[in-house]
Formats: sequence, C-alpha cells, structure tokens
Amino acid sequence: MQASEIRHLAEGLLEVALVAARALMSHFGTGLEVERKADHSPVTAADRQAEAIILSGLARLAPGVPIIAEEEVAAGRIPDISGGFFLVDPLDGTNGFIRGRREFTINIGLIEAGRPVFGLLYAPALADFYVTLAPNEAVNARLEPEARVRSLAECDLRALHGRTPDPHALVALTSQSHLNRATEGFLARYHVLERRALASSLKFGLIAKGEADLYPRVGPTSEWDTAAGHAVLAAAGGTVTNIDGAPLLYGNAGRGFESPDFVAWGREPLPRSREV
Repeated sequence: MQASEIRHLAEGLLEVALVAARALMSHFGTGLEVERKADHSPVTAADRQAEAIILSGLARLAPGVPIIAEEEVAAGRIPDISGGFFLVDPLDGTNGFIRGRREFTINIGLIEAGRPVFGLLYAPALADFYVTLAPNEAVNARLEPEARVRSLAECDLRALHGRTPDPHALVALTSQSHLNRATEGFLARYHVLERRALASSLKFGLIAKGEADLYPRVGPTSEWDTAAGHAVLAAAGGTVTNIDGAPLLYGNAGRGFESPDFVAWGREPLPRSREV
C-alpha cells in the first residue's frame, strides 16, 4: 500500500471510528447482557453493533478487501485471505468494558504479505486516538467520541516516536488479567524499574507515545487484538517480535488466527541483561 493510500484510508476511517465509538459509549456502564461464545469469551450487543458499523465502513472505503473480524469469525464467516485483508476487533477489552474499565479499544488493521501496513487504534472512553498515515508515520490525538470533526487536519495530531530505552531502567507494560509465570520469567531477564498493568491493545499506543519500553505477552491472543497496535507502533519506530525474536506475522487461518507469544518494543529488541 502506498503512502497516499494509507492516508486516504485513515481519513475515511475517522468518521467510521467515531460512529463506532459513539455506539460503544452508548452501552458503556449500562449493565449490558453478556453472552458467552463457544470459546467462553464474552460478547455483548456493543461488540456486535460496533463491528457492523466498521464492516459497513470498510466495505465502502475498500470494496473487495476481505475482512477478518472477531464476531464474524465467531459466527463462522471467514473469507479467503490469499491477498491483503483487514483485521478488526470492534471492542478489545470486553471483560473490562463490562466491569466499567475505560481502557477498551477499537482496532482496525490492514495486513499485506503477513505484515500490518495500516492501523487505527482508538480508546474512546479515554479520548485517545492513534492512526498510521504512512509506512513510517503514526500520529496521536485527543479525540472525544462526540467530536464532529470531518478530517484529520482538525484533530490536532501529534507525531509518535517510541523512546530510546535505558537498559538499566526499563518501563514494562503487562496484561491486566493475563500476567503469568512465563511473563514474569521473561521480564526477569531485564532491568525493569517500573511496571504498569493495563487491559486491551492500548499498550501498543502507550509504547508508541514513548511512555514505556516493552510489552511481553506470553499467552493466547488473536490477530485482531494486535494488528492495529502493531502497525501504529511499527510506524512510530517500534518492533513487534515473537518471543524468539522473529517478526510477528499475520494470516494464520489454520490456527484460527491465534497469535504466538510476542514482545512489543519501543525500538529494536534489547538483548537480555540478566541470566535467570
């Protein structure tokens, strides 16, 4: 995808993301009825409504490009992805959303040749919006869901750059609900001065902002959980790898789009500084 096409997609998805955000906020804190999918994960009317809005917007903006979306996959609707395709999570952090946590996000990523080339990440309850504008350009803005902006030029965009880490004073982000012994073992290899536990893909955005240095995830995630944030972080100068250091790739339909264990870095991966 060319830079001009990425910018065009970002502009077109601005209004789509805002409409989806307003739909989510209309349900937030209302005591939603919660259903359980086949894998026992929760789903609500908010997930389904936001996904329908995003699917409609993508069909208009990028007709013919397949979409792998969380609730569509759960319903068994999986298109052919032999070329480029979108990965969509309309509500990342559903468990937290149900409990009233504000870190939930909207995620829209575009994959080409196994790699994310575009990402939009939006935490509407925090008014925290991220999007890629070119292969090496990502931006952030404070954007309320009720904002009536018509273009990105109206959004007071700030360029994103992952920070240069201090190997002796790292800040690590961890999952709010999936911190396990394996993750603790990974972090023990490094001089981590501070940890912050957060829900959802917002962690990718905070690293892209330069607020942290790494985020290891040892445990199950799906590709739609990470693609948008991965794209934003990569465009801000960061890196996302498997635990073994190989690039994190997308499009594994055979595994049900489940991602391997990974680490998100604000810059290049760091060599371990401790033996454990």
